[in-house]
Amino acid sequence: MLGRILHVTADAVLISTVLAGIKRNTGLQPKVASIESEDGRSYFQKYLNVGEWVLDNSIVFMNNSSYFERKNN
Repeated sequence: MLGRILHVTADAVLISTVLAGIKRNTGLQPKVASIESEDGRSYFQKYLNVGEWVLDNSIVFMNNSSYFERKNN
């Protein structure tokens, strides 16, 4: 049971991170204001912020890693 919970949690974080990347590259983002419940809006915004945090930290990690290089087009 714990393994399944961890798997679903990891999937949710990955989806949130993909949404953060889409937001940064295209400006498109979920319409949080359309959620009627104030608590629901708050929790969804916190969920989206997790993706932003993971994306930011992943970029810092990759920037400091010798396994990645910045390619200028």
